[in-house]
Amino acid sequence: MFKITIGSTTLEFKSIHVLIWNEFIHEQTTPAVAEIYPEGIHTAIAEGLRPYNFHIRTATLEQPQHGLTNEILSQTDVLIWWGHTAHDQVSDEVVERVYQRVLNGMGLIVLHSGHFSKIFKKLMGTSCDLKWREANEKQRLWVVDPAHPIASGVGQYIELEEEEMYGEFFDVPAPDQLVFISWFEGGEVFRSGCAYHRRQGKIFYFQPGHEIHPTYYNKEIIRVIANAVNWAASPFGATPTFGYTEPHEGIGEM
Repeated sequence: MFKITIGSTTLEFKSIHVLIWNEFIHEQTTPAVAEIYPEGIHTAIAEGLRPYNFHIRTATLEQPQHGLTNEILSQTDVLIWWGHTAHDQVSDEVVERVYQRVLNGMGLIVLHSGHFSKIFKKLMGTSCDLKWREANEKQRLWVVDPAHPIASGVGQYIELEEEEMYGEFFDVPAPDQLVFISWFEGGEVFRSGCAYHRRQGKIFYFQPGHEIHPTYYNKEIIRVIANAVNWAASPFGATPTFGYTEPHEGIGEM
């Protein structure tokens, strides 16, 4: 819990429990990435999010059960996922565990090349494929839904001097809400901020974050991720029931 005092009124808020998951491979094997993220992408995101009063923990691929045990997931309100080179090394059992938690209300934020992760493809039901190019291009992320809470505090666009290009066609279902569309210096565009609902869970895919660029030190990018955490952790309705059910009223009674 944390408190905010406004005048003579003190408000109490439940801290959102956020788990940041990262493969943590490039940072240990590629010097250029290690120079930018010496403690890992997960640590950089965690440090950026600390001012937002979330309860933050991190997990990586090499930990037992990838750090995604039933106990840890049961304590997680929102899971942030960054993956790239080891999608196939993530256990199917763990993916199913995360999938069920999302359906039952845990928020999921998928970053950059996490579009090819097993969990995102399972939730989308498509290939999640796209065009890409590494050419250190300027990127503008245009806000196309300024009323959406994920766009709160963001101007008309966010500009990044260098990023990896992702381009259409992006083989995902049409988003429930499209928050950002990106333009790249080479001319391509991309649906770079896609919000979805799956049963009780909320999912946000956010494109920027290539490992050779310092994107996760950008305060506007972190602001979007923080907004997405708050959105994905917002309340949801009653747990649905399935299968045979008794009638609520007498059938055929006069």
